[in-house]
Amino acid sequence: MSIRVGIVGISGFGGGEAMRLVASHPSFELVYAAGEGSAGSRLADRFPGVPAKLAKLVIEKWDPATLPKLDVLFASLPTGASAEALARVPKDVKIVDIGGDHRYVEGWAYGLADVWPAEIEGRTRVANPGCFPAAVLSALAPLLAHRLVEPGNIVIDAKTGISGAGRGGGGTFGYAESNENLVPYGLLKHTHMPEMAATIERLSGGSAAELVFTPHLVPMTRGVLATIYCRGRATTDQCLDAARRFYAGRAFVRVTDKPPQTKWATGSNLAFVSYAADPARNLVIAMGVVDNLGKGAAGQAVQNANLICGLPETAGLDGVPVWP
Repeated sequence: MSIRVGIVGISGFGGGEAMRLVASHPSFELVYAAGEGSAGSRLADRFPGVPAKLAKLVIEKWDPATLPKLDVLFASLPTGASAEALARVPKDVKIVDIGGDHRYVEGWAYGLADVWPAEIEGRTRVANPGCFPAAVLSALAPLLAHRLVEPGNIVIDAKTGISGAGRGGGGTFGYAESNENLVPYGLLKHTHMPEMAATIERLSGGSAAELVFTPHLVPMTRGVLATIYCRGRATTDQCLDAARRFYAGRAFVRVTDKPPQTKWATGSNLAFVSYAADPARNLVIAMGVVDNLGKGAAGQAVQNANLICGLPETAGLDGVPVWP
């Protein structure tokens, strides 16, 4: 079975990663690529290592009115740039929005694939979670679902690689500014806060009004590590056991006894979670690691596309992480 796929924003980091995964997918055929600054160039001009079968595919200027016949469209556009245009895509084209415009928007499934796969199956509009939420919510979901931590008073300290800023991140994310540097940003108003709060409340049934989230940019290319401080009387073993039961049979979440590292997930759709708890101090520390371009973007987007197309969830995503 050949499923005709298009990618909008293909020249960006998220779109390029989607292209890499689609190119080796057993059922997907990339027939449409779109961008802005790269429009008119061949795919091989932008990605010299692209498979020969895709090398001559021309990147078109993004316009929903000129779409060819597609089954699935991946949209990897900056937040604020996709809502209007995607509303004009024909209803029979399934869409996975990797950008931020449709998270918790009516008519769109929230694509937290490892937690709610049944709610994604068969849908035609899926909003991919952000990269930070992918790491944070993977770690928190078992604790919240089993009522092991309080939904209020959660403090998240997260680190991300520079590719999380996108290919158009601007001069402040260049080598000279980022190398040997550690930068907090988006304080108190980060774009991922609303979706994390909404999901915490949905999982727990309580309020996440006291949520604190501070992201940091670190001088590495890929990866997200979230360290999450919660209130709860559970032991470390209870947290690990809850996570193992919660993710039993799920292909992409690994529960580990030791703190996870970002390199464990590089180039993959895996999420690693672990826990440390001190009941006497009413303290639970949850840790989540993902590749921000994998599980945090294109990997989970392909997982969601598999679900909406009725394919095995792991199709095209079985690759081993890159090491070292």
